[in-house]
Amino acid sequence: MDQSLLRGGKYNTHQRQKTGVVDESDQRRLELWMNQIRDAAYDAEDVIDEFIVGLEHQRQRRLQNLKFLIIVLPTCVIFADKLPLVHKLDGWIREINVKIEKILANRSRYCVENPMMPSGAWSSSSPNEVVTWGEKRLPIIEEADVVGMKDEAEAVKQMLLSNGELMRGVVAIVGMGGLGKTTLAKKVYNDLDVNRHFQCRALVYVSQVYTIRELLMGIAKNFMRETDDMRNMGENQLGNEVCKYLEERRYLIVLDDVWSIQVWNGLCSYLPESKESRVLITTRNQQIALAAYAKLYQLRHLGEKESWELFLNKTFPTRSRSTISHVECPAELEDVGKKITRKCKSLPLAIVVSGGLLSRKEKTPSSWEKILRSMEWHLSQGTESCMGILALSYRDLPYFLKSCFLYCDVFLEGCEIEASKLIQLWIAEGFVQARGEEKVEEDVGEDYLEELIHRSMIQVVKRKWDGRVKSCRIHDLLRDLAISKAKDSKFFEWVGTIIRPQILDQRCFSSHLGIDKMTNLQTLYVEHGWLMRRDLSKLTQLRKLYFGVPNTRSNISYESIFPSNLVELIMKECLLKQDPMLTLGKLPNLRALKLMYNAYIGEEMTCSYGAFSRLEFLRLKGLTNLKELIVEEGALPSLKTLQISSCHEMEKLLHQLQKLKSLQQVNLVDMNPRLIEEIENTEGEEFDMIRLITSITFRTQRLREA
Repeated sequence: MDQSLLRGGKYNTHQRQKTGVVDESDQRRLELWMNQIRDAAYDAEDVIDEFIVGLEHQRQRRLQNLKFLIIVLPTCVIFADKLPLVHKLDGWIREINVKIEKILANRSRYCVENPMMPSGAWSSSSPNEVVTWGEKRLPIIEEADVVGMKDEAEAVKQMLLSNGELMRGVVAIVGMGGLGKTTLAKKVYNDLDVNRHFQCRALVYVSQVYTIRELLMGIAKNFMRETDDMRNMGENQLGNEVCKYLEERRYLIVLDDVWSIQVWNGLCSYLPESKESRVLITTRNQQIALAAYAKLYQLRHLGEKESWELFLNKTFPTRSRSTISHVECPAELEDVGKKITRKCKSLPLAIVVSGGLLSRKEKTPSSWEKILRSMEWHLSQGTESCMGILALSYRDLPYFLKSCFLYCDVFLEGCEIEASKLIQLWIAEGFVQARGEEKVEEDVGEDYLEELIHRSMIQVVKRKWDGRVKSCRIHDLLRDLAISKAKDSKFFEWVGTIIRPQILDQRCFSSHLGIDKMTNLQTLYVEHGWLMRRDLSKLTQLRKLYFGVPNTRSNISYESIFPSNLVELIMKECLLKQDPMLTLGKLPNLRALKLMYNAYIGEEMTCSYGAFSRLEFLRLKGLTNLKELIVEEGALPSLKTLQISSCHEMEKLLHQLQKLKSLQQVNLVDMNPRLIEEIENTEGEEFDMIRLITSITFRTQRLREA
């Protein structure tokens, strides 16, 4: 099927071609036609996948059942068993061709004249025509530099630096989405006077998906050396370390995009009442600020002059900071430009996205008027002004950038995305293709990313020394748009079929990513409860699973969650109420198991007869309610190393150690003194039963200074 069909259609009537605007009925017909094309494309992909799987199954069957015949049978006989599959493939292809012919025959019915780009589309309709940023690494001026907000920044800065409060104070920037709260907070955070005043600073993005421990780790990384001890700490322990570090220092903590008062309630006890320290919150909800007893700064909309200045700086970008306020608009474009700016309702996000769109258009009145008419049409559909303008900018993206933009929805809201990781995922999904021999895929992917940044569809978080993007983020309103468009286009029905990665950290991905299709995956890190509803049994190569899930379920089932091929399993903060050993003990290949920081909150843990037949390493750490580990005869026959730490309720262990015939090393750290005394005072027959253990060590927990 010609892929150009997927790139849009040219509207049929003379009036629509002239204005570049379609009415609602035409738009719906066009979208219906496009959906039919997508369905045909998905069917074709399914056929290819099923054919490949069928070939692999036949190959495996031949290897198992006909090995002794392969040497003597002629090639034609070996190929003959493929004929039924090839015949079936031929039938599938015929069905798809019939479907495509019907779709093409209905073009006139759906007001589509030719399968080509719409007349108002971006001039660079080909991947080969993307603006190349490879030779121009210095970034254009970012939004934080061009928005202005001088009065607002000064006002918030004075609220932070005022000496009226001797103890910790809270300041909150409140305003609707897209108004520039994050931009203002970053502007103040990076201010030279603020840097000099506070001895340590941290900025963390919160959003709607978070854990208190993740936020504490984000704070700690800004001014403490990250150690293995820190990475393995639970929430309370990590919070106490952060509190200890901050209590003698004047600090500034910025919590960006707070949606729930529970964020403040969970963090405030770890933020000490240090002299003249401040916490800066950005939120849409004024009630959150009031509940935190914060001084409010209500962010206003931009004035007409500021809106126009921001629009010009985005539409006519400059790389020189000295020329920011000297950008001028050609006289013939000023009237229509100001009309477009007024449609943005003084919202910075809408203005910069509109400016990014126009920066890629011809600088002519007719081109800008066409955008204005399209904007008016989108807003006439009852769409909230900001979202309507964002939708228009999405619609203007070339087809290859639309896929890249929609794919950003797989990352969690507010997540800082590593640029190299994002580009590799784009490449793995087939969104990026090298342009001839002069550029590799990674360079083309960087060009795509820079183009989306230029259009303000993606925001830069950090740049490298040479101007290349190090990390980025998608604004929550734009992420909402991506979710909506992805659902409409059934985008995630086919995305997620990548099978190249062997290691994946899912903690920064949303639930859309098709992890169960990554059949080569060997290591998976997960910290979100959606996995409890997934089947990982298809991941036949998975060997290591890091599983940190706040979970309210009372039991787990390894048949539906953990594949039998697992070799190492790490579980943290799962809050399981039922003994997990009854289930985990059935995993036939498990060699190492680590249960840490209230992965289980019960009082007893039982390893039953025959359980953990191949387990060699067991670590129990921070199970604060655990009183007893029970080992039945015949359990843990291969266990060589047992590590137990910070399980303060456990008072007895000696009798259980006597049952572990292969045990060689026992490490007990920060444990109940009665348990230590029981083992140290062992003598006689009981001593003889554990004397084959080559090493039993006791240690009081000491945290390294960060």
